[in-house]
Amino acid sequence: MNSPSIRIPAKIAAEIGIKIVSGQLLPSAILETEVEASSGRNVSRSAYREAVRILIAKGLVQSRPKIGTRVAEKRQWQLLDPDVLGWMFSEEPRRDLLANLFELRKMVEPEAAALAATRCRPAELTAMAEALKIMTRETLHTDRGRLADHDFHATLLSASGNPFLISLSTSVAAAVTWSTTFKHRTHRLMRDPVPDHVRVYKAIAAEDGNAARKAMTQLIELAFLDATQARRKPFSARSDQKRRPIRRHHRDQRGGSKENNSN
Repeated sequence: MNSPSIRIPAKIAAEIGIKIVSGQLLPSAILETEVEASSGRNVSRSAYREAVRILIAKGLVQSRPKIGTRVAEKRQWQLLDPDVLGWMFSEEPRRDLLANLFELRKMVEPEAAALAATRCRPAELTAMAEALKIMTRETLHTDRGRLADHDFHATLLSASGNPFLISLSTSVAAAVTWSTTFKHRTHRLMRDPVPDHVRVYKAIAAEDGNAARKAMTQLIELAFLDATQARRKPFSARSDQKRRPIRRHHRDQRGGSKENNSN
């Protein structure tokens, strides 16, 4: 178990990190000085320095002599870092980040599923089947069910046999877990997503790469709709305009339009 001296910097980093990814602290904003931040939180200066080092490692802040510590530009953020993903979903996630995250999943997971259909080993197929059993029994409303969901997606990426895809497994699985947790926390799921996973599994087990790709694409599109419906805040007209391309991608994919570049 971590000692309090180790947990304090992580707690401070999470507090600041949530403010950054939620937009409360904008890029170029200057953070408090070390003295102000440590005294205001009643912690040691070394604990605050360690928290800043955590944020620097995740690309969220930069520290410069005579300038101080400022929020980094969004392009520098390590958005696939599991902690950063967790901070994104600790509150209402920004819709642009949510949409971009699901776009990334659509670029990665369907192709991973297609590869898994031809490369999956018996042990990996068994692991996915076991995860499905737990998801069916426990549902995604429980911690055990969500952990099984995490394991299903991580195993699928591993089954692709591609080391570069496998290196994304921790981040992608974390994205799945946090988005599912967010949907459950804000709006109890009315639709059961387990059958979507079953279709992916059956296609992989049948060694049908095209069917696996199609099933995983549909799974992600439906998960995106679930996530947007789970948002508690109403969309502005501008936000609604931003979400139309995602919907168009969904229609284009069914209609076979050449405009669909999301896969």
